[in-house]
Amino acid sequence: MPVASRNKLPQENLVSLDHCLIRPFAGLRPRRTDAAAVAAPPYDVLSSAEARQTVIGKPLSFLHVSRAEIDLPPEVDPHAPEVYAQSAENFRRMIDGGVLCRDPGACYYVYRLLMGKHIQTGLVAAASVAAYDSNRIRKHEFTRPDKEDDRVRQIEALNAQTGPVLLAHPDNAEAERLLALATDSPPVTDLTADDGIRHMLWVIDDAASIARISAVFGGMPNLYIADGHHRSAAAARVAAARREQSNASDSAEFFLSVIFPASQMLIMDYNRLVKDLNGLTQEAFLVAVGERYTVRLSPAPVRPERSGVCGMYLGNCWYRLEIRPGRMPLSDPVRQLDVSVLAEQILGPLLGITDLRRDTRIDFVGGMRGLSELERRVNSGEMAVAFAMYPTPMADLMAVADAGQVMPPKSTWFEPKLADGLVSHLLDPA
Repeated sequence: MPVASRNKLPQENLVSLDHCLIRPFAGLRPRRTDAAAVAAPPYDVLSSAEARQTVIGKPLSFLHVSRAEIDLPPEVDPHAPEVYAQSAENFRRMIDGGVLCRDPGACYYVYRLLMGKHIQTGLVAAASVAAYDSNRIRKHEFTRPDKEDDRVRQIEALNAQTGPVLLAHPDNAEAERLLALATDSPPVTDLTADDGIRHMLWVIDDAASIARISAVFGGMPNLYIADGHHRSAAAARVAAARREQSNASDSAEFFLSVIFPASQMLIMDYNRLVKDLNGLTQEAFLVAVGERYTVRLSPAPVRPERSGVCGMYLGNCWYRLEIRPGRMPLSDPVRQLDVSVLAEQILGPLLGITDLRRDTRIDFVGGMRGLSELERRVNSGEMAVAFAMYPTPMADLMAVADAGQVMPPKSTWFEPKLADGLVSHLLDPA
């Protein structure tokens, strides 16, 4: 799938960009006729059972690479060695069959997502591991070793990064102007996924445009990880291991990313459900909540309109909770988050939930499923109470990252999701 170009930037001319924040790369992409068949949901938004169901009648779905256990018996552990071997085999088969083809020279790509009236346009680039290690690419979340291990094994098995890290950059008019110029021509990929999200991709392969983009984005003080902490951490581990083993390749020092302006990012609510009231009656629980929040019965589901407000569904009723004056910390970027306030005021002292990562009495529901999902799970008796949260603002996420702190688990739910398989980053041999 050669890309027509007047002035390509050859891969061997990239040495001068080694210490940049980002750089272009020769992406591995589906040929135009197969892009819709290849594009798949991110590997971590589906269970194995859901992935098996999703690929029925879809032999080219990238889930055969990202969730290769679907091609093995159901009893096989998704993290067994044979799964990664199957992933590599499926990946190689798609390349050998011409379904996936590598661009002949280093490129940037413009990726546009459309979900209803929401539009966001970002840059696909290889982001620097060195910038990640030095915290120029900033984090806001702890990672789990088992999830890191999974992505490390996947990268090593494929010798490629196939799941992009979602990054945000501070708003920059020149960066947006450069990407807008690239989208004046027809996209090389334009598809609508099963969930109704439209994905569009443009290739930027002329040397002058690449140089301008590298200068503008490379001059940004920081980038922020929105989603993909385990993927970026795994890429850093692979790079460090290859350096230590003296088999480092230049490409391993960068990881696949898509970078959007912060103002275009859409964060949805990430709601909480709890299985029981920790021995309290509903009446006693309401009284205790009322000492911390102003509680008002609501005739309709409560979708919080601002920070400091949350909805609570209990006993077939919705309540609007507004934090009482003096109980909202204002100086700490983590403690003032609505999810932190709920944890400090209700989840911990009233419901006895102090470890949101490990306590099995709490569950989390992303905003795309709606408030009706909270009602359903409480009404079924599975859960005792649900809390509808105000979405964490992007500015708060960046403030936490700038302070070198981490957010509570399940603080952000980004939509729309990037597709797997539209662009992959191959790691060249040392």
